[in-house]
Amino acid sequence: MSPHNLVTPEGLEMIEAELARLHLGHTAAQEADDRARLAKINRDLRYWTSRRATAQVVEPPADTTEVHFGSTVTILREDGRRQTYRIVGEDEADPPAGTLSYVSPVAQALMGKQVGDVVEAGASEAEIVEISR
Repeated sequence: MSPHNLVTPEGLEMIEAELARLHLGHTAAQEADDRARLAKINRDLRYWTSRRATAQVVEPPADTTEVHFGSTVTILREDGRRQTYRIVGEDEADPPAGTLSYVSPVAQALMGKQVGDVVEAGASEAEIVEISR
């Protein structure tokens, strides 16, 4: 975990939805006297409560001339693959779904770059071909 808990507006909604789900599960586990499930839910509640308390919401950038937190970036890899990723908070990241944590190596390589720049993307290089909100 990085020292900053940056999140997109959707990331904050995800955290709040997870907290609501856990509170419902907590009530059900208490009613069922399921101590093992209650212990797991309590641990998860501590984590997500902390993440909610430290969340710093970052609105999507208006500037699409360079990559920022919240930008959607399309890269063209050396092997011809086009990949599009949105740079998001750590808890929001799901690379197969097209979201990268802003602290990931690929996201770090992209930050501050512009269309046409070539970056290290894993074991190869990639060219930034589009930046959007």
